[in-house]
Amino acid sequence: MYRFESRIRYSEVDSQGKITLGSVLDYFQDCSSFHSEDLGVGISYLAKNQAAWVLSSWRIEVSRYPSYGEHVAVSTWPYGFHGFMGYRNFTMESQAGERLAYADSIWVLLDLRKGRPMRILPEMEEAYQISPGLAMEPAPRKLPLPEGMECQGMFPVSKYHIDTNQHVNNGKYVSMAQEYLPMGFEVQKMRAEYRKAAVYGDMVYPRALWEGNKITVNLADGEGKPYAIIELEGYR
Repeated sequence: MYRFESRIRYSEVDSQGKITLGSVLDYFQDCSSFHSEDLGVGISYLAKNQAAWVLSSWRIEVSRYPSYGEHVAVSTWPYGFHGFMGYRNFTMESQAGERLAYADSIWVLLDLRKGRPMRILPEMEEAYQISPGLAMEPAPRKLPLPEGMECQGMFPVSKYHIDTNQHVNNGKYVSMAQEYLPMGFEVQKMRAEYRKAAVYGDMVYPRALWEGNKITVNLADGEGKPYAIIELEGYR
């Protein structure tokens, strides 16, 4: 398990002074990156091997959004490898040990030379210590697209969406989807499935549908094929 401590910054909170969902995602992504770097299988190692970890799906649940100035601890650990796939959990806890948020994620190791998945490298399996996974309710990795989704216009992929893999960062897709929530809506559960990578200059044609207290957003290309499907559930 890898763990680091931090304090909620002003730049990470919303208009109510609570951390944003996007910032929670950033903490989780940073935690996994720090973990890999400390084990010697981080960005430089991946670049040398012309490989990249690509997120296939997220599942996040938030019990409470910490406020500006709160001290938090963020942890992550892999709980399995299978072929070209890696499975990783995350938690965010308060200083008193209260579990604020937790997540499950599935990653694919991509061969950048061939543009297709590759088997986990032996050095990676040796570097990471596998721990038991979190007890979470079973949920399918793939998200279905409901009937009746409505078009929400279009917008271009901007430079600030792009990460070191030269693709839209997975957290940015979630921020895109949140634009279709009403003000004051607090997300308790988020699921995301990533179908294909959008790059700088692509156009995104979002489609959305509300079902009770849940919205599904298809962030799609011009033909309606998803870059990412995001499901957000919560309350006003």
